[in-house]
Formats: sequence, C-alpha cells, structure tokens
Amino acid sequence: MGGKVVNLGEQRFDRMIEGDKFYIDKTGFIREWWEFGSTVTLITRPRRFGKTLNMSMLECFFSTKYAGRGDLFEGLSIWEEEGTTGAHKYRELQGTFPVIFLSFANIKAKNCADMKYKITEEIARVYEQNTYLLEGELLSANEKKYYKSIKTGIEDCVVSGTIHSMANFMQRYYGKDVIILLDEYDTPMQEAWLSGYWDEAVSFLRGLFNSTFKTNPYIHRGLITGITRISKESIFSDLNNLDVITTTSDEYATAFGFTEEEVFQALDDAGLGSEKQGVKKWYDGFTFGEHTDIYNPWSIASFIGKKGKYNPYWSNTSGNGLTNSLIQKGAPSIKQTMEELLKGNSFETMLDEQIIFSQLDGSASAVWSMLLAAGYLKVQNLRYVGEQKRPVYTLALTNMEVRMLFEDMVKGWFGGSIESAYNDFIKALLKNDVDAMNEFMNKIALQSFSSFDMAQGVSDDDAPERFYHGFVLGMMVQLSGKYEITSNRESGFGRYDVMLKPTDAGKDCAYIIEFKVYKSYREKTLEDTLANAHAQIEEKQYEAELIADGFAPERIRKYGFAFQGKTCLIG
Repeated sequence: MGGKVVNLGEQRFDRMIEGDKFYIDKTGFIREWWEFGSTVTLITRPRRFGKTLNMSMLECFFSTKYAGRGDLFEGLSIWEEEGTTGAHKYRELQGTFPVIFLSFANIKAKNCADMKYKITEEIARVYEQNTYLLEGELLSANEKKYYKSIKTGIEDCVVSGTIHSMANFMQRYYGKDVIILLDEYDTPMQEAWLSGYWDEAVSFLRGLFNSTFKTNPYIHRGLITGITRISKESIFSDLNNLDVITTTSDEYATAFGFTEEEVFQALDDAGLGSEKQGVKKWYDGFTFGEHTDIYNPWSIASFIGKKGKYNPYWSNTSGNGLTNSLIQKGAPSIKQTMEELLKGNSFETMLDEQIIFSQLDGSASAVWSMLLAAGYLKVQNLRYVGEQKRPVYTLALTNMEVRMLFEDMVKGWFGGSIESAYNDFIKALLKNDVDAMNEFMNKIALQSFSSFDMAQGVSDDDAPERFYHGFVLGMMVQLSGKYEITSNRESGFGRYDVMLKPTDAGKDCAYIIEFKVYKSYREKTLEDTLANAHAQIEEKQYEAELIADGFAPERIRKYGFAFQGKTCLIG
C-alpha cells in the first residue's frame, strides 16, 4: 500500500480499485452479510464511515452490470474465500444478481415538495439506467407506457410503487429475485425534522419503504444504511423482516471504519509509523458492539493524505446541523451534561437506540441516542438494572477530534455579528468593568437569546435558563486553560450558578456569578432582582469553596446577572 494515492471522497468501489488508490480491504463484509441471511438489514453507522463505498462494493460484487469483473476483487479476502470442498465459492456469485442501488445521501431540502422532487430524480435515474427492459416483448404495452412515465416530478401516488415495479421487471428479465440497496435512507428524514415538515415526509416515505422492502415478492436481499435508527413505527411499520444493526450491535463491527491494526499498518506503509500514539489520541475511540478502538476512515485517510498533519478532518465535514440544533436549543440538563463532557468526564443514562424524532425536543435520552448513533459519543460501560434488566450506558465524547467539534460548535453560538461583543464581554469581566459588562451582555442577549429557546413548549421562565447554560458553555470554551469553570455545584449552604477558578491562583481573581430572572410577584424592579442575586450569594456562603482553596476574600469577585426578557442588568 505504500505510496498509494489517497482519493478522498471517492465512493465508487470500481474506481477505487481500478485507480489503485489507498484502500483497506473490507470485502469480508460481503461474506458476513451474505451468510447472515436476513432478508432486509438496516445498518446504522456515523457519517463518513464507508457506508456508501461498502454499498458500491456490494453492487460491484453481485450486480449483473459487473459480470465478469472479478478483477476488481483479485487479491482481496473475498476472492480467496474457500468453501468446504476447497472451491472458491464466492467467485461463482460475482456478477450474478440483478441489483437496484439507490442513494438518498443528497436528498437535502428545506420543504417537502423539494424533498419529493429530489427523490423522484433518484428513482428516475434508476429507470433510465435500465431502459434495456423496454426492448423485446418482456413488458406489455401498458407496462412500457408505465415505465416511460416514470420521470422526475411524478405524482406522489405513483412514487411508492416504483421500486417494487422495477424489481418485478428485473426479476422477470433475469429470472432471479433482486438485491435492493438503499444508502443513507435517513438523510431526508433529518432534514425534514430540522425544516419542520417531519409528518409529511414520514407519510410519503413510509409508503415507498414498505412497498420496496415489505410487500415486495421480488426481493432476494435488501440492505439499508443510515446514521440513525428511526423508530419502526415512523417509516418501517409492520416490516417484520427487518434486521436492525446499530452501533451497539456486535454484527458487522469491523466492516465499517478501520480497526487499530488496520490503521497502524496503514501508517507504517505510509512512513508515518512514529505517529501512532498521536493518531490514537486524536482519532481513536469509536466502539461498535464489543469491538473497541475503531477509527473514522475519513480522518485516517485525510491524515495520511496530508502526510501526517493533525486536523479535525471528520468534524469539519458537513452534517453537524442537527447535532448543533439539539444541543443549542436543548434543555438546561443537556447543556450541563455537555459541560461535563467537555471537561473529559462521562455520564450515565438510559436510552433507546430507536430514535423517535418527536421526542427530540423534550427528551434528553433521545438526544443522547442521536449523538451516540452519530458517533459523537462512545459507550464506556454498559450495565443492566432492575428486574427488567434495563440498560444503563456510561457515555463520553469519542475522542479529541469530537471535543474540538463541540468547542467550535459552542463558539459558533456566539459567532457572526455578536462574536465581537462576546469577546469584549469576557475582557470586561476579567477587568471588572461593570459598565462595559452591561453594555456587551445586553448586545449578546438581544441577538442570541431566541436561538436557545426555540424548542416546542419552552416557557418564558425556561428561556433565560437555556441561554444561561449555553452562555456558561461559551465561557468554558473561551476561557479553557485559564479558568476552571463549574456551574450548579454545591458550595456552603446552597448552589451557585457559575464559578470561575483561575489556574494561576496567585495572579488572577476568582468569580462567582448568580443568575436570576425577574419575577413581578417577588420584585418591583430589575434592580431588586439583582439585589436578591447578591443576597443569595452571601446567605448561601458561595465563597466557602474558594476560601477553602486559599483565595483571600478581596480576590473573589461576586456578580449578579438579573434578566427580564432579553434585558440584563449586571452588578
């Protein structure tokens, strides 16, 4: 493999092999999938984990379009696979099945009409590729008329049966049931949730998926890939033959992503063997089933292609919009947990790997399920509790690259037009300039408050708290290395909202900040709210922890932040 060119973004297996590009042999997946024998399999893996390349590999291996192309697999493990009689049994399968290959990877639309249009484009492409079916007398006149009518923009009522019909035509032509491959099935679903047309999208796709994979007598095998396991009730209703493989399943654990042995060998071949521990620190950490030390292929290929330059390659690719939305708009408890994760800590939670999108606005466990499926979290431990043996997961950020992703994400919450105001606020805080703190904080709150409270059912009382926890995350990222920042922790006789403890205890001041929201039944003015914040700091003796750590009282700064709507008063 030494000296082979890394071709990032190439997702066609035949081009990868023909061009003698950098490739780690994953053809063992063909054997594993074939011998497992499930009629329809759904495999979820994070983005950029080789799903599309593996699907292309299956097409190249099984499809009649690639009959006689055994050269693509020479020297790879599947081509050397021997049967019980010593014969190379898989060589006889190559190029012998009709295959339908669809990809929804590019189905990203801001409204349902555009989503449907893009899906019909993909279906029309499949029909255009197989126009040989129109030759001769295989199809009746009515069937030929139907075939020719399948074009981009066809009506909804026609779409659901299109792949079912194509499987019928191909089965009759080849005299053999069809293999159907659907890549990135959930991309349009995630876009639908983000853009607010989830229910309409579900209704449309449910009919297509069930017709293709459930009520299709012409299917021999089906394989579906995606990032998330969307609830069966949503789009795979009554699909009893669906075998679901998630990131916690043991099946196909090494088929997607690179194992540590594969990565280290690739580094040696590329002359980068001395970088193994650095690569492990940056890019290791993915866990599939009981198999640990899985690496993201995109990051490793990028690292080798850039001749050993460390960068957050995977996190810099597109596809973080849903994750950003879930955390930014999420409940305070989600942001508090993110504080712990960014410090390198883990947390325990119960979760259901079956993603129910309607719960993402209100359920923290649904959010953690999404982040686990997307590869941002890894399972450190799994234990079972109670008579029903419910699983409790210990989760942590996957690796350094993912940590950098979240730090950049949090910075982005205060980016754009308010980035300068945010930075100026931090400077004013550290200089104890109260007037400047008030000026800049009000600019920040006015422009960014709503971005933290857009989830359904968020009350006016909840909104400031969501903003506050997002703001604390921003301080953690901004002041990382200079201050240890904690929030909602026990100290003295109560709980402070946020504490900044300097790493250089002999030079910098420590800070205690109490956030309070104006309540008309409790206070007459915002100044009263501010006074109550200071009274709570003193009554609860929030400075006790800092004094115990050796800080003199005069080096402890205490601030109240009083909120009324998007107005803030600091003192």
